[in-house]
Amino acid sequence: MLPMERRRIKIALPRSFRRSPLALAAIGVVALWALLAVTAPLTAPYPPLEQDIMSRLAPPNRSHWLGTDPLGRDILSRILYGARLSIPVGVAAVILAALLGTLLGGAAGFLGGLVDEIVMRLTDLMLAFPTVILAMVITAALGAGIRNAIIAIMVAWWPTYARVVRGLVLSVRDREFVLAARALGAPQGRIFLRYVLPSTISPLVILSTLDLGHAILTFASLSFLGLGPPPEVPEWGSMIAAGRSYFDQWWIGTFPGLAILSLVIAFNIVGDSLRDLLDPRFRKG
Repeated sequence: MLPMERRRIKIALPRSFRRSPLALAAIGVVALWALLAVTAPLTAPYPPLEQDIMSRLAPPNRSHWLGTDPLGRDILSRILYGARLSIPVGVAAVILAALLGTLLGGAAGFLGGLVDEIVMRLTDLMLAFPTVILAMVITAALGAGIRNAIIAIMVAWWPTYARVVRGLVLSVRDREFVLAARALGAPQGRIFLRYVLPSTISPLVILSTLDLGHAILTFASLSFLGLGPPPEVPEWGSMIAAGRSYFDQWWIGTFPGLAILSLVIAFNIVGDSLRDLLDPRFRKG
């Protein structure tokens, strides 16, 4: 049974992942954080909002493995509950940005003409601003909050997806199988959805995976500046911000920062491995 189980594991994982211990470790880190986020109510040693003033600013010890913050709240518990917020926000922001960018970029590349000109000039205008700064400006204009942070990240990032999708659509729309579908009288919408859009899936999956870590980091940056959820809500960026006034209590900001670092690096490595798997230009024998 053991050889058969090993064979199934090998079949389940692509070769590019099985050849890279680093990729396997990154997948493990992402899976672990996802598991911790789902099971936070069961694994967190304390409620995230529970205050113990007598134990405030306690260093890591047996009762509080990662120490406590200025209000005596357990940092480990708040990090675990913070994963329940940071990861879904990052995923939601990337999915929305990818959908909007695919819609606009696909329309620009497939229809061309005036539509292409309008969408691309708007894209150029958006890309003229640094994405993080643009997200901060949008969030400040809309008001602090989780929903507004997601909207800000989506608005700041869709131009990248629009450019990628437009280029892919332009490279496919005049190929023989697309021209044959047009000659047979297929509707434009059917041609786009069935023959053109599938060519954009692999690059979009790669780009989205790479952007997941950046989205989590951007959301943490917004929270660090007070543009995210309320201060009492456990979130990694706001936890780091709380440690700015307590440099001697290094654990307050260090452990949330390490959580962000581990997840961002893991998503980047997984994205690179997916690129090696899905992009023929990087595929190795």
